[in-house]
Amino acid sequence: MSTLRIIVLEPEKEKADALAREAIFATIGLPIVSEVAVVRDMNKIKKYDVTETPALIINDKVRVFQEVPQREEIKQWLHEEFKSIS
Repeated sequence: MSTLRIIVLEPEKEKADALAREAIFATIGLPIVSEVAVVRDMNKIKKYDVTETPALIINDKVRVFQEVPQREEIKQWLHEEFKSIS
């Protein structure tokens, strides 16, 4: 079974949790397993190819950084990724 892997990069707990929550809500209705991880450690964040946080990565693709996307935008990215792996 395919999986959507979602990674939130953000050192501040409140911002990281808020973005992770939006990502989780955006997965509702998709017939696929999703995993959401939050990376708050700056040394680990630096390993990703982003220059600013917060950032959202879906299946190893940086979808956005330096801004918090709206839930509908996240849903759109998830649906696009779902279609590409189904």
